[in-house]
Amino acid sequence: MTDERRALLFGLGAVLLWSTVASAFKLSLQYLSPVQLLFWASLTSVGILGLVLALQGRLKELLWLPPGSLLRLGLPGLITPWLYYLVLFKAYELLPAQEAQPLNYSWAITLSLLAVPVLGHRLRPRQLAAIALSYFGVLIIATRGEPLSLEFSNGPGVFLALASTLLWAAYWLWQTWSRVDPVTGLFCNFLFALPFIALTLWLTEGFSLPESRGLAGALYVGMFEMGLTFLLWLKALQLTRHTARIANLIYLSPFLSLVLIHLVVGEEILASSYIGLLFIVGGVLLQGNLRNEAEIP
Repeated sequence: MTDERRALLFGLGAVLLWSTVASAFKLSLQYLSPVQLLFWASLTSVGILGLVLALQGRLKELLWLPPGSLLRLGLPGLITPWLYYLVLFKAYELLPAQEAQPLNYSWAITLSLLAVPVLGHRLRPRQLAAIALSYFGVLIIATRGEPLSLEFSNGPGVFLALASTLLWAAYWLWQTWSRVDPVTGLFCNFLFALPFIALTLWLTEGFSLPESRGLAGALYVGMFEMGLTFLLWLKALQLTRHTARIANLIYLSPFLSLVLIHLVVGEEILASSYIGLLFIVGGVLLQGNLRNEAEIP
């Protein structure tokens, strides 16, 4: 099997697994609170990522790093996973998955906006059009097909879903200054955040072993949203010589996710969810094309 075929299989595997997580969030939150789901999923992710680093012989390298370096590696964990997933899981608790998932997908547009004050980027007219296109899609989903009414299906849920995009974008901007291996960085983020997540759980609800279905959901989220799927995606990007071709697979994920939300969670998908998602993805694609144009000398 050629490297390109293997890259495609790894990439498709990652996309298929990521497409399941919105359903996994919604089902798990039937048995767990957002902070419980975050704690058990993060604990799973730390174990999986730590095992991968140990098998690669890189875990012991962290033991020799000075405390200041370890602190710098771990600090982004205060944003992701701690704050980001608390906000995102609460949004999923308040909203139907078919609304929370596309709204969260608009993070790429939020990243473009946040890069203006943080990185000094400038927005051209066509980029502003891409942003307007995506946020019109957000409005369609949030109002369930009546954007002119400005009446949100669930105001707090919509606010939290959009706030999650700000946190995720802030996390990735922070990571632009990092030169560390992505897997090592992700492990340090989750390991650093775990005590804060545990403290949040202890102060708000206390510790208790969840029932088996809730625990199974948390293990699935920790394994496939926060751990192994990321490794599959990295492997696909490492194998391919056509990065853009593999990267474009990610646009399949939100549409596959809606199908699974219908089949697995049982939600009747509204036309407004599909239409709004098309606007959001259209804006993200236009934004990506503009970025590619800017890189052409």
